[in-house]
Amino acid sequence: MTDHDKLFQQTSRTEDFAFDERVANVFDDMVSRSVPFYNELQRIQSDLIIGFLPQNAAIVCDFGCSTGTTLEHIAQHPKCPTDIELIGYDNSDAMLDKARIKLADLIAAKKVSLRLADLGHLQDLPKFNVAILNWTLQFVRPIEREQVLKTIFNALHPGGIVLLSEKILSNDSVLNRLYIEHYLQFKIEQGGYSDAENQKKREALENVLIPYRLDENYALLERAGFARIDTYFKWFNFASMIAVKI
Repeated sequence: MTDHDKLFQQTSRTEDFAFDERVANVFDDMVSRSVPFYNELQRIQSDLIIGFLPQNAAIVCDFGCSTGTTLEHIAQHPKCPTDIELIGYDNSDAMLDKARIKLADLIAAKKVSLRLADLGHLQDLPKFNVAILNWTLQFVRPIEREQVLKTIFNALHPGGIVLLSEKILSNDSVLNRLYIEHYLQFKIEQGGYSDAENQKKREALENVLIPYRLDENYALLERAGFARIDTYFKWFNFASMIAVKI
């Protein structure tokens, strides 16, 4: 069971955010209260993914799988193929430990496997049909992001897709501030976080989470080789994109 997120109530000084054991223990609560429409996005993604899978031997890779929520949603989809292989990659042992507990039955049934990996140095990827990066690329060093997407593109089957969800910046500085204000208000009203908690978390993430503009993310995907790109969901400073390998 996930603990209630009180991390930034309990800290007096702010350190850089890290996906360590403390965060892993509260992550499911944290992300559901911090990401707008998080649960709805899981459903939308699963529907999109199922529509792009072949009839047999489908492989889906979740890069930055954290505690395995997305993999669980896909596996529970009523149209999920029985022979699907779901692979989760993450660079946090603490997150993968939580995922192993959540996905224990699926792991035992050999539908899910979990792998410790640095996304900036992905190696030995299988050929797969779908890649998921949910609020993951924003934590990768900017200098490494294009190579991450190129590596994924090269391992995708033709007709395969990448689903990329990111926190984004607006091209307009006034609108950007407005969107951030709406987001902070969302976290207060919907997530139950205080102003003090929001401020401490922003400081902790400042040097760790580096968002791009939507057009910058499109440009990254194009340079990686994707020609068909669209935004299937957007809420103020959050966007979810789909890119198809021709």
